[in-house]
Amino acid sequence: MPLPSTNTPDSSTIEQMVTLKEVYAAMTDDVRARCLANDGSTADQLASNVFDVALCFEGGGYRAAYTAGMVVTLLEQGIYFNDVYGISAGASHSFNYVSRDAQRACISFMGIDGTEKLGGVGSFLRGKGYFNADYMYGGCFRDGFCPFDWETFAANPARVTFQAFERDTGRSAIFTRDDMPDVWHMIDRARASSTIPIAMKPKPLDGVTYYDGGLGKGGGFPVHLAESDGFERALLVATRPAGYRKKPLSAGTRQIVRACFARYPRLLEAVLTRNERYNAELDRIAQLEAQGKVLAIRPTTMPISNGTLDTPKLEEAYRLGYAQAQHELPRIREFVGL
Repeated sequence: MPLPSTNTPDSSTIEQMVTLKEVYAAMTDDVRARCLANDGSTADQLASNVFDVALCFEGGGYRAAYTAGMVVTLLEQGIYFNDVYGISAGASHSFNYVSRDAQRACISFMGIDGTEKLGGVGSFLRGKGYFNADYMYGGCFRDGFCPFDWETFAANPARVTFQAFERDTGRSAIFTRDDMPDVWHMIDRARASSTIPIAMKPKPLDGVTYYDGGLGKGGGFPVHLAESDGFERALLVATRPAGYRKKPLSAGTRQIVRACFARYPRLLEAVLTRNERYNAELDRIAQLEAQGKVLAIRPTTMPISNGTLDTPKLEEAYRLGYAQAQHELPRIREFVGL
C-alpha cells in the first residue's frame, strides 16, 4: 500500500487536519527554527560516514522530546551512522534519523494533537490507551498530520534494528530492514517495540502480540543488539541522567499489573522484574564506558516524564536536549572519528 501523498490530501482531510505548517506555527520560534534546520537529503547525499560505531537510542516515552535534540543535532552536523538501533521511543528516533528528517524528529515528541488526540486520561477512558497508538503509529501518517518520508528511508543504505517483547513466549524479537518492505510494516514494528503495557493497545503482527522491547534483553538499552551484530563500540543516547537506578514497582502497582496480566505469565514476570535487568545493564554499560567502548550521552537534567503530554514542557525539554547535544559534539566527533 503506497504512502498517501502529503501534498494533495482530499477535501475532507483538508477540513479536518492540522497541517504541519500550523503545528510549527504553534511552537515557539527557536524550537521551530531547529526543527526546520534540516529538510532531509536527496538520494545522492545519503551515504553514511560512520561505520565502526553503532548509534543506539534508549526509549523512555515522551522523555524522547529531550533526546530529539540529539537526533536533530546529528542530522544538522552531517553525522550519519550506518547502523542504528532503537527500542521503544528509540525506535521512532531511529526511523526519523534514517529518513534524515529533523522536522519529524522534533515534532514527533511535542505532544501536539492532529486530527485525533495523541493521548491522555480521556483517551484511556475511551479505550484508546493513555497513548493513542492507533493514531501515533498509523493515523498521523495517513491523514498528513505528521507524514513520513519513506522514499528517503528506503533509499538510505543505513541499517535499522528494533527490539520488541513477545507476550506469550517472553522472547526478545528483533526487527530489521528485512521486516520493513514498506512504511506500514516499519511503523507496525516500531509500534510493537513501543507498546507500554496498560498504557497502550498492542497490535498483533502475524498472530503474535508484542509489547515494549524494554521488557526484554538489555532492559531497554539497545547496546547488546549492536554487539550481536559485531560492533565493539557504540554511541548510546540515554534518557535518564547519570546515577539513575530503576526502583522496583510499588506494592499497589504490582497488584494492578498482576490483575491485568495474570493470563500472561511471561509478560507479568517481565514487567515485575524489569528494574533488575535495567540496572544490571546499567552496570554493564558502565564497564564498557570505562573500557572506551561506549560513549553514553545522558541528560544533564530530565524535566519531564515518559507520560508528559504538555507541549510547553516538551518544548522546553527539547531546548535543553538540543543545547546539551551541541555541547557534546566535540566528544561525539572524537569518539566516531569525524
